[in-house]
Amino acid sequence: MWIIAGLVLLLLILHQDNWFWTDDTLVFGFMPIGLFWHACISIGATLTWALATVIAWPIHESDLRQVPSKESDTEEARS
Repeated sequence: MWIIAGLVLLLLILHQDNWFWTDDTLVFGFMPIGLFWHACISIGATLTWALATVIAWPIHESDLRQVPSKESDTEEARS
């Protein structure tokens, strides 16, 4: 759980990209470095959220309920 909190804090700090505001460098020949930086932050946020769902909300087999299929519902209704 502390890993997720640390990653979120790191993303919040890295999101403040004052160092790229005046940089006119283009990445891949067309994308400003500031926009590329924010795209990378977005990818990092996506990966952090995916990791958080695996760590913070694990699914255990004992927690899963068996959902009856439609066929078994109709068979029980006929009986």
